[in-house]
This record gives sequence, C-alpha cells and structure tokens, in this order.
Amino acid sequence: MGMESLSSPHPSSAQGCPPVDDPQASLLTHCLCPVLPGLPAEESLLDSSPITMGSPEGRFHFAIDRGGTFTDVFAQCPGGHVRVLKLLSEDPANYVDAPTEGIRRILEQEGGMLLPRDRPLDTSRIASIRMGTTVATNALLERRGERVALLVTRGFRDLLHVGTQAREDLFDLAVPMPEMLYEEVLEVDERVVLYRGEPGAGTPVKGRTGDLLEVQQPVDLGGLRGKLEGLLSRGIRSLAVVLMHSYTWAQHEQQVGALARELGFTHVSLSSEAMPMVRIVPRGHTACADAYLTPTIQRYVQGFRRGFQGQLKDVQVLFMRSDGGLAPVDSFSGSRAVLSGPAGGVVGYSATTYRVEGGHPVIGFDMGGTSTDVSRYAGEFEHVFEASTAGVTLQAPQLDINTVAAGGGSRLFFRSGLFVVGPESAGAHPGPACYRKGGPVTVTDANLVLGRLLPASFPCIFGPGEDQPLSLEASRKALETVATEVNSFLTNGPCPASPLSLEEVAMGFVRVANEAMCRPIRALTQARGHDPSAHVLACFGGAGGQHACAIARALGMDTVHIHRHSGLLSALGLALADVVHEAQEPCSLPYAPETFVQLDQRLSRLEEQCVDALRAQGFPRAQISTESFLHLRYQGTDCALMVSAHQHPATACSPRAGDFGAGFVERYMREFGFTIPERPVVVDDVRVRGTGHSGLRLEFVPKAQSGPPRVDKMTRCYFEGGYQETPVYLLGELGDGHKLQGPCLIIDSNSTILVEPGCQAEVTETGDIRISVGAEVASTVGAQLDPIHLSIFSHRFMSIAEQMGRILQRTAISTNIKERLDFSCALFGPDGGLVSNAPHIPVHLGAMQETVQFQIQHLGADLHPGDVLLSNHPSAGGSHLPDLTVITPVFWPGQTRPVFYVASRGHHADIGGTTPGSMPPHSTTLQQEGAVFLSFRLVQAGVFQEEAVTEALRAPGKIPGCSGTRNLHDNLSDLRAQVAANQKGIQLVGELIGQYGLDVVQAYMGHIQANAELAVRDMLRAFGTSRQARGLPLEVSAEDHMDDGSPIRLRVQINLSQGSAVFDFSGTGPEVFGNLNAPRAITLSALIYCLRCLVGCDIPLNQGCLAPVRVVIPKGSILDPSPEAAVVGGNVLTSQRVVDVILGAFGACAASQGCMNNVTLGNAHMGYYETVAGGAGAGPGWHGRSGVHSHMTNTRITDPEILESRYPVILRRFELRLGSGGRGRFRGGDGVIRELLFREEALLSVLTERRAFQPYGLMGGEPGTRGLNLLIRKDGRTVNLGGKTSVPVCPGDVFCLRTPGGGGYGDPEDPAPLPASLLQPKAFPERGSVYEYRRAQETV
Repeated sequence: MGMESLSSPHPSSAQGCPPVDDPQASLLTHCLCPVLPGLPAEESLLDSSPITMGSPEGRFHFAIDRGGTFTDVFAQCPGGHVRVLKLLSEDPANYVDAPTEGIRRILEQEGGMLLPRDRPLDTSRIASIRMGTTVATNALLERRGERVALLVTRGFRDLLHVGTQAREDLFDLAVPMPEMLYEEVLEVDERVVLYRGEPGAGTPVKGRTGDLLEVQQPVDLGGLRGKLEGLLSRGIRSLAVVLMHSYTWAQHEQQVGALARELGFTHVSLSSEAMPMVRIVPRGHTACADAYLTPTIQRYVQGFRRGFQGQLKDVQVLFMRSDGGLAPVDSFSGSRAVLSGPAGGVVGYSATTYRVEGGHPVIGFDMGGTSTDVSRYAGEFEHVFEASTAGVTLQAPQLDINTVAAGGGSRLFFRSGLFVVGPESAGAHPGPACYRKGGPVTVTDANLVLGRLLPASFPCIFGPGEDQPLSLEASRKALETVATEVNSFLTNGPCPASPLSLEEVAMGFVRVANEAMCRPIRALTQARGHDPSAHVLACFGGAGGQHACAIARALGMDTVHIHRHSGLLSALGLALADVVHEAQEPCSLPYAPETFVQLDQRLSRLEEQCVDALRAQGFPRAQISTESFLHLRYQGTDCALMVSAHQHPATACSPRAGDFGAGFVERYMREFGFTIPERPVVVDDVRVRGTGHSGLRLEFVPKAQSGPPRVDKMTRCYFEGGYQETPVYLLGELGDGHKLQGPCLIIDSNSTILVEPGCQAEVTETGDIRISVGAEVASTVGAQLDPIHLSIFSHRFMSIAEQMGRILQRTAISTNIKERLDFSCALFGPDGGLVSNAPHIPVHLGAMQETVQFQIQHLGADLHPGDVLLSNHPSAGGSHLPDLTVITPVFWPGQTRPVFYVASRGHHADIGGTTPGSMPPHSTTLQQEGAVFLSFRLVQAGVFQEEAVTEALRAPGKIPGCSGTRNLHDNLSDLRAQVAANQKGIQLVGELIGQYGLDVVQAYMGHIQANAELAVRDMLRAFGTSRQARGLPLEVSAEDHMDDGSPIRLRVQINLSQGSAVFDFSGTGPEVFGNLNAPRAITLSALIYCLRCLVGCDIPLNQGCLAPVRVVIPKGSILDPSPEAAVVGGNVLTSQRVVDVILGAFGACAASQGCMNNVTLGNAHMGYYETVAGGAGAGPGWHGRSGVHSHMTNTRITDPEILESRYPVILRRFELRLGSGGRGRFRGGDGVIRELLFREEALLSVLTERRAFQPYGLMGGEPGTRGLNLLIRKDGRTVNLGGKTSVPVCPGDVFCLRTPGGGGYGDPEDPAPLPASLLQPKAFPERGSVYEYRRAQETV
C-alpha cells in the first residue's frame, strides 16, 4: 500500500529509542525482530497435510507479505511456536532481498548461529514458503515493467489507447490518462468474424463458445516474421498478442505465439490464454499487463531463489494471487498478481474475525499510509472479474478490494473555507512532517498532535540521518500553518467566528478523514443491498486502529474486531490460505433445459482440470473441493453475475452441477430488487474453482489474567471537548477477559489502538481485541458556520445523493439506467437551490436546479404532502425530452412549505416521437421528439398516477408521423424506481435532521452553497488579478460558430473587488429551424462545468457556483429558444460549443473536438446508438489527449467484439486519425477513424458538428482538422454525407467516420523546452467495484 502510516510502536522503547546492537541491521528492522512480548509459545498452526504449512515434521513454515514499505514475516518454528518480524522492504545498504533476510534472521535466532548474508541459506529446515508481494503492483504503478510490443488485428493499432474513450477525471482539462504498457505496435493481417451466412461467405468454423465463425483472412505469418525480427533487433523480448474474437477462436493467436517463440521471444502473452472472455479491450489490457509484469515477477522469483541452496528445489513455494488463493510459483503470472499483497489481509480476517464473530458479515478496513483498502466477507469471497489497477483494466478474477486515496500519509488542506483530506499523499519520502524530512502535514501528524500516537514508543529512525525520534514539534509547526489559514478565514470570512485551537483543527481533519473513509464502505454494502450497521468492522493495517471506533460509530456498527496480529494480518492470511486452481472458458449457450447436458459436460471437464492440477501439487483427492460457476445475464442486458450453485442443489429442472438459475434469480433480486422472468438467460462463461485445503486452523491457549490490567503509563489524548487522561496498556500483558474502558490506548509491536470515550475493549479468549462501540455523544452543533462541520456535512450531503443513486440503479429496469447509469440524483434546499448532485454528469449539473425552481414558481402554494412531480420540458429546466426528472417536495412537522426537495433525473430509452430512441436527427418541433411534461403530478396524495402518466406517454402517437412511447413497461418501472430513490433521499435527510435539527441542516445547505460560491469568487479574482498585472483589461470575449453559421458570442466582465462576473451571450444567433437549440438549462450546466474546471480542485458542485455570476442569454436565441423549439441536438452538440466559447474567453485551453459524433443505426429488428471520441484541445503545459471524449460527454463506446456479436456490422478500423490535432508548442489531440461495414439493410443517421468550422487553436496554436462523414458504397462510390443526415445503407456499404482533432496551444516554432511535468504521469491509486461504479456513472 505504498508508505505505511506511523502506527508501529515498540513497547520496549517507552523510555526512548531502543538500542542498536546489530551493525548489519537497520534500527527499524532490528527493533522489530524478537519474539513478540506476550506471544505464547502454545500458539501454533496445526495441519493434517504433509505438504502444507503447519506440518509437524519439525521444519519451518514461512508466510511473508512483501509490501511497498515493510515486509512482514510470520513463521511457525519447529516445536509449534510462532515468530513474527517486520523489516523494510528496501534496505540495499544492509540486504538484497527483504523476504530472504527475514527468513535468515529467524533461522539465525532460532538456531543460535550466525548465517552470513553472502551465502545461500540451507533449506533442509524449511518446509514451505508462502508469499504475497506488491512487486507486480509497484511495477504497474511506477511503470517499471518489461519492454513490450503489442500485436493486434490490422485496423486496431490504437484500440487500447482509445480504450472505452472515456476520460478518468471529468474536470481536468489536461485529460491525464495512464500510459500504455507497450512501446510498439505491430498490426497482424488476419480477421475472424461471426458467421451470418451472407452470400459469398466462406465455410463456417465452430468456436470454443459454440458460435459459428468465418475466417475472412488467415494469419499472414510470412509477412509477420520480418516485423518480429525487427522487434528483436530493437531489444524487445516480450509480446502481447490480442486478436479479434480470439476468446472463441484462439488458433490465430496460437500460430502467432508459436512463431514468436520460435524466433526467440522470451515471453509471449496470448489474450486467449490470459483471460478467455469476450471484450477485446479489457482482454487486451490484461494480456499487455501479463507481458509487462510476468517477466518482472519471474526475475524477482529467480533472484529470491538464488538466496537459497538448491534454489528452493525441495521447498514448497506458493504465491498469493489476486483472487485470494495460493498458486505454485510457475503459474504466478503478472495479470493475476496485482492484488497479491492486499488479498492476504482479506483471507486473514475471513479466517479469523468472521469465524470468532459467529458468522456475522465483516467489513475489512485496512488503513495504511497512502491509501485505505475496504472489502467485505460474509461466508464467501466477493470477486470481481474486471477492475482497474493503476489505470489498467484487468480481466481476471480478483477480490473486490476497494482502495481509496485516504491514509495516514494523506495531506491536509484548507481550501475556500473547507477542510480537505487528500487525495495527495506525503509518500514514504519525505513522509509526514513528523518524519523530520520537511514533509507536509498529514493525518498522521494530526493524530500525533492529538496525543493518539506516542513518539517515545517508536524507534529512532527519522530525520536525514535516520537516527532521531518522531517529532511532535514538527507536526505542531506544520499544522499551525494550516490553523493560521483556518482562523484567518474564521475571523475575516463571510461569517465571523471564534478562532479554533490547534487541537480543534487537528480533530477537525481527523473527523473529515473518517467521513471520507465511510463513504466507500456505505457504497460497497448498499450496492449489494446490505446494511452497513449489520457488519463487524475488522480493523488491520498500520493506521486503522486509531480510526476504527470513529468509523464504526459513524456507520452504526456496534463491534470492532482487531486481531492480535492485526499489523501483520496479510502475512497471517497467507499462512491460513488455501491453494487454488481455476479453469474458465467462454460460452454463448442459453441457460435452458436443452443445453444443460452441454453445460454439465463443460463443467465436468473444467473440474477434472482443476483436480488434476491440484493432485499434481501433492494434494490427496480428499483435500480437494471444487465449486462450479456460470456467468449469467438476462438476454439483451450487460449485467452479468458470476453465480455459484453451492446453496442451490440440483433439481430435475437444472444441470446436474446445481440449480444455477435459482441462484441467479435470488442474487439478482437481492442486488437489484426485481427479476425479469419473461427474459431468457444467457451463459457468458463457465468456470470452476478448485481448492486444495491446507487443513490449517489457528489455535490459541488463552493467557490467564493475573489481576487487573496493568497501566503502563498515563498520557493525555484530545477528544471532542478537550484533553482527557488516557491510560496506556501493552497488548502483550493483557489476558483473556480483561476489560478496558475508553478512553485508552492499547499498544503492541505493530500498531496503536485507540479506544474512544464511550467504548469498551475486551480481550477475547483468542487474544484479540473486541471493542463494543457506544453511541455517539450528541454534540451541540449550531446553525453558525463551523468549517469542520461544513466539511462533514459536505460528505454527508454527497453521500445522500450517492445512496439515492444506488437505489435508483438497483430498482430500475431499463438498460440506460441500470447498466449505462445515465441518471443523476440530487438534493435541493428550500429555495430549490442545488445542494449536492451525484454523479457529476456534466449536462445535468445545473439543469435540475432550474427544473425544481420552475416547479416552486409554477405551483406556488399548490404543493402538498404525498405529491411527486414529473417534468422534462426545456422551458421548465429540461435538457432534452428523454431525460425525465422526478421531484419530491419534503414536508416537516410544523412547517407549511417544503423544507427541502429531492429529485432524480433518468434518461428513458424511448418516450415516443418520430424515431425510436426519441432522438430524431431532423426534428423541427419539440412535439416530434416525444412526450412532454411541464408540471405533472406523478404521485398525488401518495397514489402513483399510472393511468394518467400512461396516457401522457402515449400522447405523441396522436401527432402525424409520430408514435407514443415504444416501451411503456420500462418507462413505468423506471419512474417508480425514481420515486423510490427520492424516498431514500427523504429518509436519509430525515435522519440528518433527527441528529442535528432542521434549522442546522438547512443552515448547512446554505453554508455548503456559500462555500462553492467562495471558491468561484476566489478563481474569478485570481483570473482578474493576473490580467491586471499584465496590463490587460478585465473584460474578455470569444466567439465561435455552429456549422450552420449560427454564432455563439460571449463577453465576460470581471468585477475584481467582488470576485464576480457577468457572462453575456448577447449577439448569439437566433433559434434555428432544426434541433440545435439549447434550452437555457444547458447553458447553465456548461457554465458550471467550465467554472469547476477553472477552479482546478474539488469543490461542492451546487447552486453556489453560479452565485457570483450573472448570466445574460437573449430570449429567442439558440441558447434560449421558444417553448416549441426542437432541442435534441442542443443537448449533445450546442452544449459543446458553449464550453468551447467559455474556455476560449478565459484562454484556458484550445478547442476540443466540440462534437459528440452521434451515430444511430436501425432497422425493423434492431437499433444501435453510439457517440465517438475525438481530439482534446491542448493547453498551457499539456498536449491534447487523442481519441477521447471531452467536456459535456464522457460516454463509453461499445467494445468491438460486443458490437459485432450483437449487431449486423463489422468494425473494419478504429484507430487514431494521425495528424488531425492542431500543431502548436503543445499539440492538439488527434481524432479517430472508425469504419463500419454493414451486413444488413438499415437506416444510418448521423448528428455531428465541426464539419465546417475547425476547432480553434490558442496563443498561436493551429486549429484541429475538421471532421468528415463518408459513405463508401459497395460499388466503390464515396459520398460525403455532411454533418447531419439519415441515409439507407445496404450490405457491403461502409460508413467512414473521421472525427475532429483538438486545437494546438502556443507557437509551434517556439524553441523553448517542454516542461518536465509533461513527463510525469499521474497516479491512479483508486480501485475496486465502488470506484468502477463511479467511473461508469461519470461516463454517460
């Protein structure tokens, strides 16, 4: 986990730093070597297996977790006693390899003889070594893997660069993206497509999924040979081979791999072997990661083996994989290794805490230095099969470990009146301020200032000479700098208040850090329909013990369990883990009685593979179990669940392996709240997990009490309300049944545990610490602004919107909401002003506020309890008609008017109109675009108005040429889901009011809006001051055009003293006859988006952003059209031009592609819609990103293999349009070339811009290249389709889309060297299902 937080004291050093008596060892490693105080010799790992850890033959068994900073060693010694040891992972002055050094020290101490470091260790006394390692993760994070070349099907050279085409950070104009793992690409002449039986098609072949395929072009091995020899001559020895549809037809990849190995490549990763699952993009990334990391791992393993006699020939060596199972070293590959370290911790608490807590579900909380890992266990491991690590998406079974950028080393900031923790980290070097190396103030420093860490309990390893103790003075000095900022704001800010003490500031930051870590825990549990308060919190890792009570209390949990080896739980988990072998293959069979025999045959074959592999490792059949899985989804959906049948035995109507259908329905209902019984179920993959059980169990003879617990010393810790006398206990001296009342500190050799006031700790019979968490003492919070509570309320308000979104996603039925996550949920104050909005879909940012405020003005006092409103009209704050907004006013006892509002906006796939999808390219009136709701009571007096809303949804059918909704069932289901999401929001805000009071909650709704206002005012002042300092006027302007010539004009006048601005769009062109008109709400959304980008750091996105701004939009213009005007194109195209104009006025960056490139394809039995990436604009200090969505859209594109399997098209090319970005000192990003060959008759519709006007360059940079839409007829004719059209296409026709490039920035002839920051890639530390969900939400 990178830098580990300071929480590893040493009990024996209470009076100062421990002495050094081993000149070979660093002070830290020396002081953590001995058998731990209080560790009983009776503790042993007992095992019935002759080959796995814990066998009683009198040899050593080692379990080693090699982390980024520390390596933990857990050893069972002959005789059964345990030694544990912690040492630095990197200490080149003293040893080459930390795990080898750890083994050497324990052998030396146990044997009583000196073992020189320069000689290989004797292995005769070593039975087994189990290891988890961050070698792969670190190589990925730091991009220090093998040199790799990618071999990919011709036409797809840039496929992995484009990826999903979505950007990672919505508001970072530089669009930082992870570097590619390969350095060269070779295109392979070959092509396989799915067989559709067209005239002239070749003889079909059968793929491993059962699909029929057509080999359109065999592999040209002759042409490939010379290119591969060229790679070898350039020193590249590792290859990733990624060919289209190789998940089902692996022969082409196998031929390429055989040729490469024959030529001398040392490592070849075939995507069909790395992970044989459909979807070429994640499979390709997985193969690249495998080629990039596996040689690095192999080199590490070889180096490790060289430290032992016979290179560990007769020692069982096992490595932990990302899925929580051990594997022999020869099957430990890069793509399965990235969670090797954290996985041990999950196994550790699943085998200990879960068991001793009586099977209660457990949340794992592993807080380290740079980040915190959160996971869940409730009787079985929770796996994900696609997740990103360090910006690389891997398709491989991996434990669902959610990493958030908050740890002991997270930096502390005070920004615009808000306490901010992270995501920036101090790292291991220089580390927190208390390390004495000039580091920044961090969470660790705050804990030190509060007395929750004791400097005297740590070794003297700090400072430049690594010989000084922790510095409380350095922490206080660094925190005082931040406290000065806080108090300056409090005394001189908009709401003057009393200054805070240094301890109050430190406490505030700790509380904000705790709230930041609670959000992913809530999301992880609620995503699967679980209540966080029903869980036990298993706390481990270096820093978690200081925060566990507060985290549990905030989540409503009543128990915290801290294992006696919590500081080394990952190493313990390795000791307790089982050996696992998995076999998986793709499938495309329906789950139906006629396929059950085939499914059983496949499962039996895979089971046999697993059993054979485990028996080859020495496991008798009695110690091997297997579990079968089917990857199931409803036909026509993308939401596949990996389902086991272990709780659903076979019936007469199921496969022999079990009733997977019942398991699927049960889990689908639990996670999503409904099922689709009329929909067929499809099998995507068949999987078997074989487990070789080690038979391990941890036994502990409790240490008897010898009177009351001894207080080692007294100290003073700061809590809410002031300092309290706090006793300090040593864990090693505590016995079974000892009870400790909070507040107190419990210290062991690896961590500090804080028992807060109102909590009670008890030593269990297993020697662990169980803390009973008392209810939080109600603190009096007033309505006056308190920056600490402002930060906490900011998290709480966002959490409410996020939880509303989870309910909506779980209960909606349509693909758009459930899978594409095209929705937003929001909380509004009593005036309808936006308070919090999740997720941050750019086009929704300001629009919903307009909708709510319209209803307040329109209905006045005619709002009653039990009412729920529905609206989508552009003049009522709507964006375009498919976005239906459901608004619930919330009443409170004693109040006559609503006290706040909640709303949810969801994109409905069809609400009628002239074309399916309700996005007609040629609409000229609003009525042609579907059903219209200005202010409709969806629920009245608590009754859902199904009949009335059904009539309204069918109403467009009365208009000539139009249809009513084509999917009424989904409309009604999703509207009910939106009502349910609003109800969740009402419940959560009600709980907040119950805790703090209505006046306080409403006051903080206002305060959080004022905070956003302050951040925008600060930005406007800074911009104006910068211009003034350069002698430039405080008025800026910009103009750009739509392709029809309509001008978008903007003049911005800055008021420096107030930090305000007028955004005046006067002179903008009139409403157009067409659908490029943008409702006023769209312009406001674009403006909030731009303001957030210009502020440059996280701020609450709410009504306050617009408070310093007056917006002038001429009535009747293209930006404020008449109520009847068509608007569908304004939402997806004009919004982009508004952004270009605003950012151009501020000189922030050159124009991006300024288009979403909307492409629709349909006929009587299918419909498909996509938006396509282009080039991003360059800016001051960065090149524009190529092949990415920009600004007001971030939609993911359909994977090529999914596209070809579900729709009658062949994707011939999808690559960058090289040279299309504008030249400049900083180059504009390139657009893409995308070619679709049609296999059936269909209607092709395109709705695009920047086909006439180029994306502008700035500061001497050249413009990007225009886009171009071409149709190449089967007979060879090429036709320019223009920017907007619908045209029939025939089999054999090809649509060639060339998207615009971004503008360049700065003079291309400028000889000045580029800034070094361009060479420093951004880190992407977050991972896990919660992170993937948020990414998916922000890519619609």
